[in-house]
Amino acid sequence: MKNRTQTVVTLLMFLIFLVSLFTGGCLEQSSVLKGENGTEQKEEVDNDRSSSTGYLKAEAVNLSGFEAGSSPLAGNYRLEALDIELKAPQYDLPLKESDIMNYEEFSQRFLTDEAALEKLKENGFVVISNPYNPKEEDITAMYNRLGNEGQLIFITSDTLLHLYHVQFDDSMSQVEQNELYDLLWELDNALLNASVEDHNRASGEEKEAARRNAAYFAVALSLLQPKEEQMKEIENPYDQEAGTYFDPAAREKYQFEIPAFVKDDVEAELSLIKAHEGFAPSPTFLYKEDYSQYVPRGHYTRSEILKNYFKAFIWHGRMSMLLKGKLIQAEDPEKEARIQTIQASLITSRLEDNLDLLTKWDRIYAITAFYVGVSDDLGPYEYMEAMETVFGNESRNFNATTMEELKVELAGYRSPEIYGGTGSGTHELILTAEQADELLEDTKGFRFMGQRFVPDSYIFSRLTGPYTNEYTGNQEHVPFTYRYSEYGNNRGFPRGLDAMALLGSERAVYWLDELNDSSYQNYSLRYGELDSEFSNFSAADWNRNLYWSWLYSLQPLLKDYYSGYPTFMQTDAWQDKELSTSLASWTELRHDTILYAKQSYGIEEGLPVFGDKPVGYVEPVPEFYNRLLAFNRMTADGLEEMDALDEDTGGRFESLESTLEKLIEISEKELKNEELTEEDKYYIFEFGEIIKMSVDADEEARKTTLVADVHTEPNDKLVLEEGTGYVDMVIVAYKLPDGRIFLAAGPVMSYYEFKQPMSDRLTDEKWREMLEKNPPEKPEWAATYRA
Repeated sequence: MKNRTQTVVTLLMFLIFLVSLFTGGCLEQSSVLKGENGTEQKEEVDNDRSSSTGYLKAEAVNLSGFEAGSSPLAGNYRLEALDIELKAPQYDLPLKESDIMNYEEFSQRFLTDEAALEKLKENGFVVISNPYNPKEEDITAMYNRLGNEGQLIFITSDTLLHLYHVQFDDSMSQVEQNELYDLLWELDNALLNASVEDHNRASGEEKEAARRNAAYFAVALSLLQPKEEQMKEIENPYDQEAGTYFDPAAREKYQFEIPAFVKDDVEAELSLIKAHEGFAPSPTFLYKEDYSQYVPRGHYTRSEILKNYFKAFIWHGRMSMLLKGKLIQAEDPEKEARIQTIQASLITSRLEDNLDLLTKWDRIYAITAFYVGVSDDLGPYEYMEAMETVFGNESRNFNATTMEELKVELAGYRSPEIYGGTGSGTHELILTAEQADELLEDTKGFRFMGQRFVPDSYIFSRLTGPYTNEYTGNQEHVPFTYRYSEYGNNRGFPRGLDAMALLGSERAVYWLDELNDSSYQNYSLRYGELDSEFSNFSAADWNRNLYWSWLYSLQPLLKDYYSGYPTFMQTDAWQDKELSTSLASWTELRHDTILYAKQSYGIEEGLPVFGDKPVGYVEPVPEFYNRLLAFNRMTADGLEEMDALDEDTGGRFESLESTLEKLIEISEKELKNEELTEEDKYYIFEFGEIIKMSVDADEEARKTTLVADVHTEPNDKLVLEEGTGYVDMVIVAYKLPDGRIFLAAGPVMSYYEFKQPMSDRLTDEKWREMLEKNPPEKPEWAATYRA
């Protein structure tokens, strides 16, 4: 094998760092966090339940001195320290109407429903359907409506989370459409031609492996290639359809021919992908694949380019060249596995011997890994390393003997942590956790651009099926997670609550127990194992990429708010509301990353003078704003370092940064029971106008109505869907330092969780139709705070 040049080594530094995060098991190690001075840093929150005040303390985190490799991931994360004595003024619950200064005005406009009024009195806040527009999909619209009516404004964490989602999603779709699509086309086209060359020179099993590689890359190119109906001449660049269609010039640019010797296999694969009905044997790989996954979803339905990119990338992310033959349906499964290993070896060799191709692969992987993370499957670099061990400097002869040596070498590499559905239904009956682990081992192999390990899917995979075993709760009122089976009634479905619980939500734990969704024989055991792993993570672990950092930013919303926080925040109902907010934001995360995240499978702005006039209130969660600020900076700085950030998008990230800095400042004053300045009041008063810069995206991208399928239950052929709905209104009672109590209102997101046939995985467009005509029920805990 050729010696790797220094240039290649430099190109690989980023990838090596990423892969190192998973060496020895995805969740089995916790990095030691080092600051610039080399001392260990930590973050802690101290709330004193026994006193009338509390303390919020968070130490600074600066990962620029974290020496784990040259990476735009950890190095761009910088969290400021917080030290706040919590002295927000309190009031007694239940509230009395006479205690509220603006009660008459507010109640006549928004509290005409008796149930809403009672919840407000009981908890100090209530969530109601949006009185301006019950089907509002723009979370910023309510602020201007409230301001125009002279109503007091409550700035919500929901708003900031949604604004970040808009920027995250927009930046990702821009780089995918403007750069990654072409890179993937060029890479696939070159590897198709290389596979044809390999096929023409080789013989025996190597020739067959090259033939299948030609089919593999021809399928990808067919999915990428624009169809006639996807092309349209757009004369005005400001036309709403600009960027939605391929330019007619694409007809000549994206041309290739399917080799005659693989035409039948390619057309068979494309037919299955077009039908997207579910599991069927792959004509190329001879194991069952879930073709329902190839329906473009998330932001990928917004342009023809993104639709094609989605289908081709998911093909590269899901199809595996297996090391073992257990899941392959053929007369000689081990021979077929050997051929698939030769396939992987041929592709790896071509990448390794061609710097231009490897650079393209690195670019695609580095950008997508920054957003979502690394794959838990083996890929080109693992195979390069293994082949160097087997072949050394000798010529490569991919015969039965050397392939067996290579397979033995690769067997010592990490196994997947999440079962992605490969070969579902063709394996032996899986009834125990040990058998499920064996199934994961059977899916080990090469994925060209493998789907990425995400912690919530890992959680779901460990809290369903044989890992949690049989249901032990009330048989007359079975829970959402329950699945009947003749082999034992098990936990067929996870819940978003599982992930929120392990992110630190005690209310999520409460609801899992209350709803019997934790009533399974081994649920507590598996949950405990996961809790041990997650509780040991450092800030470096949590900020290894944007996906993980998003989850880290949600954690402050999920904690208990003790003494010193505003009264309404100390209620269980507020915890439930924040739980829904976090779940809605997580849903947006899954929506934005639906292409890359490996889904778990069951086994199967001169200032006016306000004086003492109140203008509103900021949800006082500075720890959350602080993390979101660090997260936002990390996103912008990382993308800029990789030259993947355009000027307009960068400006919107800067605008959101300024917003978060101001909200931290105001919310700290609120918690310290300090008077707000005229500037602070003006900021709240004009918030609707101020945030317009942060949402300078098209109407479609700003909508709150999104959906994402996050788990597949192959036995019942159902998927778990997570959805965000129309914008609701939250009304809160807050107390000023002078003792007056006022009501203020603001927008909040709504959240849904439900099951859907896997053959009809929902797009945002279909979800909006469902919301309009027949929406699912809201989650059980919404009843504690919503009227």
